[in-house]
Amino acid sequence: METLPPTLNLLFRPSLESAPSFRSPRVSLLRRFFIGCRFVASAAGGFCAGKRREEGPSLEFSPSVFPISGAEDSLLSFINGKMKATDVAHSIWKIVIRGGDTVVDATCGNGYDTIALLKLVADDSRKGCVHGLDIQSSALENTSYLLRESVAEKQRELVKLHLLCHSRMEDILPKDAPVRLIAFNLGYLPAGDKAIITKPHSTLFALQAASRIIASGGLISIVIYIGHPGGREELEAILSFASSLPVEGWNCFKFETANRPTGPVLVFIFKKQ
Repeated sequence: METLPPTLNLLFRPSLESAPSFRSPRVSLLRRFFIGCRFVASAAGGFCAGKRREEGPSLEFSPSVFPISGAEDSLLSFINGKMKATDVAHSIWKIVIRGGDTVVDATCGNGYDTIALLKLVADDSRKGCVHGLDIQSSALENTSYLLRESVAEKQRELVKLHLLCHSRMEDILPKDAPVRLIAFNLGYLPAGDKAIITKPHSTLFALQAASRIIASGGLISIVIYIGHPGGREELEAILSFASSLPVEGWNCFKFETANRPTGPVLVFIFKKQ
């Protein structure tokens, strides 16, 4: 019998709707798992397999399943250790973001996420916009340098950098601008001062702000590193926030490797259409 990789920690509950059979060998186990299960907008609890029917090895099916169809290869690569958490997040962004969208990089760091977001929102309409925030001037300097070295001037004009805590993102966003994606990369600045870290209190305020401004169909994307002091507490605050969101309006997912207790954790919070 096929089994799921033991290092993938997902939170879901089986749907009660009818199910098709997944007998084709061409359909990957991971795809069958995602298609066959309804995920729950909760960060509490454990792993619960869908019940099999007596007539065959089909799983419970719902059309409102994992809302990022096409991401299976990236998630499988993450499970196999062939793709970094940040690269998985970038692959999800490609599915969610459209040219001309407004997005937020809530933690600029060294600018790699900012560049990735810019490439996705930039199009001929020149209406796309990336708002980048960080509390460290060195992070914004690093981001500005990377922008100058990596993209054309016309594209750089779509980026607005703010020396500001991510908890205050509402202060710099136009009231009438729908925000398609808000990205967090939490921990400390790589090659920077490791004593300066994102903290549970401000991150919680930032997530609350993000939930107020994210557009329907949008995504709050979180990569959190937990190997440093305070990292685990910050993750617990994030999961507490995610579990408090109503299922009627939100889908929340967590991905982590169970046998790497200090490895990065991916959290995706989708606002339903």
